Amino acid sequence: MSYSNLQIFTVELIGTFILVVFATGSIVLDAHYDLGLGIPFAAIAPFIALIIGVYSFGKISLAHFNPAVTIGYFITGHITRHQVLYYFTAEIIGAFLGSLFVLGVIGTDANLGANAPNYDFPLPIIFGIEVLASALLMAVIFTVVYTKGLNGFSGIAIGGIVGLDILFFAFISGASMNPARALAPAVLSGVMENLWLYWSATFVGTSIVGYLFKSKFQAQRASENQ
Repeated sequence: MSYSNLQIFTVELIGTFILVVFATGSIVLDAHYDLGLGIPFAAIAPFIALIIGVYSFGKISLAHFNPAVTIGYFITGHITRHQVLYYFTAEIIGAFLGSLFVLGVIGTDANLGANAPNYDFPLPIIFGIEVLASALLMAVIFTVVYTKGLNGFSGIAIGGIVGLDILFFAFISGASMNPARALAPAVLSGVMENLWLYWSATFVGTSIVGYLFKSKFQAQRASENQ
């Protein structure tokens, strides 16, 4: 079944909103109430959000909720250049609405959950870890799409890799993997000095994987058309 760009726009906005509310809201909630739950709580929250998003909207939009993932899908030919605009706009609007929701309902603690790298580590390590985290996310997404599509355990796999990336890498790079998720809380909290990292390394990671998987998807489509 083919879905319109308006339907894709709508579900991408809603899905990104849910993801940002869970991903940043968990950090703000933890800080606001001094719960002391830390990184494990911040890892579980987007895992749950992506399970909701993938199973609810995956058949309509492929459940990007992330401009860097959108670029990966564009490289492999899953979406057109024109559709990239719909995805980017929906994802950024959804992210800002999510951060505004967190601000209004929970508070402004922890810079609204903005990502922050740990500069105790060398900058090349920080950048490389963010590239790696984003690449792992894109690789898992393409693997489930290439094998089973967004069915079965796909939501758990995609949410799981995000949670694991945060659990193991957040203490180094902040483990955003998502330029929209990084942008909204940073802008609204006025803490934007780290945005360059999340608007460069994330795209590098997903683009590398996009090019690696491009030939696989081209071969798959060719066989389907025979």
